[in-house]
Amino acid sequence: MVKQGVHLLVVDPYPPGHNDPQGIHGAIWNEIDASSRFVLPDDRNLTLVAYCARPQPEAYVEPLAVGAKLPAMPLFLDPNWYMNVPLESTYNAAFEAIPARRRQELTETLSS
Repeated sequence: MVKQGVHLLVVDPYPPGHNDPQGIHGAIWNEIDASSRFVLPDDRNLTLVAYCARPQPEAYVEPLAVGAKLPAMPLFLDPNWYMNVPLESTYNAAFEAIPARRRQELTETLSS
């Protein structure tokens, strides 16, 4: 998609797996530029990445650890213009909208 001019913002909250040993960004970037290999840091194996669909695509990668605060990430609207997406506050607002009982169940599940 990026090679066809589509800008993309990817939030990958899952650790790398068998089919994506360097996370989803590693798999995507390998399709964009197989000569430029991406390697995740050992201590931060979750990724946020903003792709800018320029003639030579660019990726703005934020490796994260579990429990880290989500930074704002750029969402490109064209190659020279982007807006920052406030991921942490958006997540928190969505979480607060969940009924209290379900929030508690989710929190207990995640902490066990």
